[in-house]
Amino acid sequence: MTTSFNKNLNENVERFSLGVLDLVPRLNGANAEHALRQAVLLAQQAEAWGYTRYWTSEHHDMADLASAAPEVLLAHIGAKTDTIQLGSGAVLLPHYSPLKVAESFRLLASLYPGRMELGLGRAPGGGPHATMALSGNYLQHVSNLPAKLAALTELLEDRYVYEDVPVTARPIPEIPLSLWMLGTNVKSAVYAAQFGMGYVFGQFMSDSDGVEAVNRYREAFVPSVHMKQPQVMVAVSAMCAASESDALSWSCEKVSEPELNPAGDHKVMRHVAGTPEQVWQYIRQLGQRLNTNQILVVTDGPDYERRLESYRLLVENRGDGFI
Repeated sequence: MTTSFNKNLNENVERFSLGVLDLVPRLNGANAEHALRQAVLLAQQAEAWGYTRYWTSEHHDMADLASAAPEVLLAHIGAKTDTIQLGSGAVLLPHYSPLKVAESFRLLASLYPGRMELGLGRAPGGGPHATMALSGNYLQHVSNLPAKLAALTELLEDRYVYEDVPVTARPIPEIPLSLWMLGTNVKSAVYAAQFGMGYVFGQFMSDSDGVEAVNRYREAFVPSVHMKQPQVMVAVSAMCAASESDALSWSCEKVSEPELNPAGDHKVMRHVAGTPEQVWQYIRQLGQRLNTNQILVVTDGPDYERRLESYRLLVENRGDGFI
C-alpha cells in the first residue's frame, strides 16, 4: 500500500546507511537498452551522492523490467563505478546450481575486491511458464532450498565435498563476499539465521510489519565464517519530491491509506511518497521498529529524470542521519 507521510520528525536522529535497489524498470516506454544505460547512470550518481550500495534484481519474462541476470549487469556496473558496494537483490537460488552461483560471484568479488554482496531469494521471479522454462519443477526446487543453501555456504567457505572429493568454487577472492537472504516472512528469516547470513526484509513487497521475521532471525542466528553477528537491512519503496503533491503524482504505486498491523500499534505501508523530510520520518520510524540503520530504497517514477531526482533529494536532505 502507498501513503503520504506527514508527522513531526523524531528528535533522536539515527545514523543510516542508504542503498539503491534497482529493478531496472523500462519507464515511460523505454527500450531495454535505454533502461540498462539508466541503471548504470543511477549507480554512478548514487556513488557520487554517497549511497552505500547498488543492488539489482532478477526477474524473468517481465515486459516492464530489463534485468534477468544480476551477475551480468553487476559486472558491467562494477567497471563503470569505483567504490559503491554491488549486490544482487536477489539471485533466485532454487533455479540454479550452488557451484555455478558461487563461481559467478567469486569471480565478481575477484574483479571488484571488497565490493561484492550476494543476496539470495526463494521466489520464482516470473510467471509459471517462464519458471518451468527456466528450471522445471519449481516447487520441488524450493523444497530442496535448505540443501542448496548448505552447499552454497560450504562452497563459499571452501569446505564443500562431492562424493568424498573436495570441490572448490574458483577463483577464490582475497576479500570474501558477504551473503544475504531476502524475504518477507519468517521462513526466509530462519534460513538466513541458520546459515549465518544477513537478512533483508522486503517491506516494499509485504503488508507485514517485519517485526516477527526480524526478531526470529536475530534469536536464531548462528555465526558463520563470513558473518559473526546478525545484520538486518530493510528494502523500502519511496518517492521524494520538493512537494508532497508532486511526490504523490510521480508515484507509480497506487496511493492509499496505510493499515494498522495486526497488533494495532503502528501502521504498515509498502510505499511512502512525500517531501524528503516526510520520507526520512518514515525511514527513521521503520529503522527503529526493526532496529536497523541499513536501508535499501527502490524508486520507479514516471520517468528516469524524476527517479534520479527522488534519489538525489533523499540523500541531499539527510540532515545528520547518514553514515
